[in-house]
Amino acid sequence: MYKPVIGLEVHVQLKTKSKMFCGCSTEFGSQPNTNICPVCSGQPGVLPVANKKAIEFSLKTALALGCKINYFSIFARKNYFYPDLPKDYQITQYEEPFGYDGFVEIGAKKIRVKRVHQEEDTGKLLHAIGSRELDYSLVDFNRCGIPLMEIVSEPDMYSPEEAYAYLSTLKTILQYLEISDCDMEKGSLRCDANVSVMKADADELGTKTEIKNMNSFKAVREALDYEIKRQIQVLQDGGKIVQETRLWDDTRGLTDTMRSKEQAHDYRYFPEPDLPPFEFSKQCIEELRKTIPELPEVRKQRFIKDFCLSVYDADVLTKDKPLAQYYEKALSFVNPSAGKILANWITTELLGRLNSENLNISQAPVSCENMAELVKLIENNTISGKIAKTVFAEMFTSGKMPSVIVKEKNLVQITDETEIKKIVEQVISENQKAADEYKAGKKQALGSLVGAVMKKTEGKANPQTVNKLLQELLKTEGGGD
Repeated sequence: MYKPVIGLEVHVQLKTKSKMFCGCSTEFGSQPNTNICPVCSGQPGVLPVANKKAIEFSLKTALALGCKINYFSIFARKNYFYPDLPKDYQITQYEEPFGYDGFVEIGAKKIRVKRVHQEEDTGKLLHAIGSRELDYSLVDFNRCGIPLMEIVSEPDMYSPEEAYAYLSTLKTILQYLEISDCDMEKGSLRCDANVSVMKADADELGTKTEIKNMNSFKAVREALDYEIKRQIQVLQDGGKIVQETRLWDDTRGLTDTMRSKEQAHDYRYFPEPDLPPFEFSKQCIEELRKTIPELPEVRKQRFIKDFCLSVYDADVLTKDKPLAQYYEKALSFVNPSAGKILANWITTELLGRLNSENLNISQAPVSCENMAELVKLIENNTISGKIAKTVFAEMFTSGKMPSVIVKEKNLVQITDETEIKKIVEQVISENQKAADEYKAGKKQALGSLVGAVMKKTEGKANPQTVNKLLQELLKTEGGGD
């Protein structure tokens, strides 16, 4: 019986306007090799100048993850040659990262964060595969030098599902901090996974492999699942796991050898001579701590406590910061006691429609005010829940206020008991078989009678009043209870 052990290295491009050590733009999608200068392209005689905002973002992240802070921190040179690294070295951190010994909570479990450190991103290689004579690669240095934060976990995850939960939670925290858009398609969030397997009763970890080239959380989960099974099969066949870097091939659904895994000494780290050490005061750190917003887990618990939401609803609403803000703003226009019904409409009707049209909450054609007004109309019995769905569909299409739609389409709910009673008596007369079945004890027959009333009133009759009057009249006629 084998047990997988997983650690993740998450690289996050920070949302700054300029690069880590120069003034070049970080704008995504520019023409190749246009956002470059002598500093980020590694020309002789240039000196780096650290980006203050990027350092603040990394410190803020470390604090949000409960890390200890190194008040004295230095940058280091990581020496290796690769065509997308024009200096032949990367400026990063090694012995003195900005933060260490933090954690990310997934449910009741804490995944330890080993370190949060700052570095610069590399360029991007584009490989053209043709005939043997025409094989070549192109390099775009626009990405080279963009502020990159690396968050390294301890090997505390024991399944692909735990790794997926860790990544999802970490991404939500980073988005709440507003330090990165975390868009994996743009490469602003990337993940490398270290995975090994060990016998369940063993004390020592197995030999690990590193997996790269995963461009979605789904790919991370699938790559880990494949690699765990591959390693177990190798060991069961009497083989040995080789420490190496492997690439995930999403098309074929497997990992493949890329290169042997480097050790720390292979990079010949030494302190970066062109940058001074950084020394932070306690006051500086505390000022940064004050800028940390309410984080998702805290917000989730507050939603459960203050608005009587289910764990599921609170989880859905707080996973996305703009969605949580939309909910709270809408709630400010209604009575707090309507928190549950408002959450239901947002998580089912609104999100369902947005997802079907591939839109996010910031693109929603239904404003917070209009969503709140719809809930008010339901709460004060102006419209029924069924009619509300018709109104919502029109709101989503036209952007009109729900009260305007209700007036234009004459959708006001019938609440007058005398008026409803006449219709109920007529329905009983026209559906005597169903009425007799109900009187004989077949309770489900009441549903068809309610449906008949709603059909006659085009869904405008108050459903509770319809149910009450049907039961009263059928009981009066000598049946039911």
